[in-house]
Amino acid sequence: MTGVPSQAKRQAILDAATAAFLRSGYAASVDDIADAAGVGKQTVYRHFGDKQALFLAALAAARDVVDGRKAAAARDTGDPTQDLTRMGEQILTTALSPTVAALHRLTIAEIGNHPELSRQWGDSAAPYLDEQLTDYLRHCQTAGVLDVPDPARTARQFAYLLITEGRVASVYGTKTLTARQRHNIAAETADLIVRAHRLS
Repeated sequence: MTGVPSQAKRQAILDAATAAFLRSGYAASVDDIADAAGVGKQTVYRHFGDKQALFLAALAAARDVVDGRKAAAARDTGDPTQDLTRMGEQILTTALSPTVAALHRLTIAEIGNHPELSRQWGDSAAPYLDEQLTDYLRHCQTAGVLDVPDPARTARQFAYLLITEGRVASVYGTKTLTARQRHNIAAETADLIVRAHRLS
């Protein structure tokens, strides 16, 4: 890929790595990934450092493809249950997308042999949290809509409950949930959080 811009090379490596990891697991060869991407092995290492970093970058890229949380979280209707339900649906769409779910299952399977991967999943909600969810809950506290003294913790709890319910219902992404099923999980989780933080 001589003369191809660096960003295009990086994307080609990510695409090749994702396909290789899904096909061969964490044992996928960096040599094979480099060949599939049309670059040298050193180019892979120059962009990503090592295989662990490449795997985590592939996982992050897979999330980004389906991640519409920021656009959804920007709207504030004044109804926390409705707003959190909408955010929750977007988080589930990302977490349960086929590629993200498959890479998550792969991570779980490999953690015993590659404990360094546990750093990515030490807080399984963390990859799906962003400042907008925390900021939204902080806004609810400031506006006197909800009693949320620790917005970051509440955001984490919301994501934990939501993602765990979604993963169990979908058998860790091996069963596709309908839009209605994702909505129901998000709505039930939002209702639980709102009731827990309702003003006395």
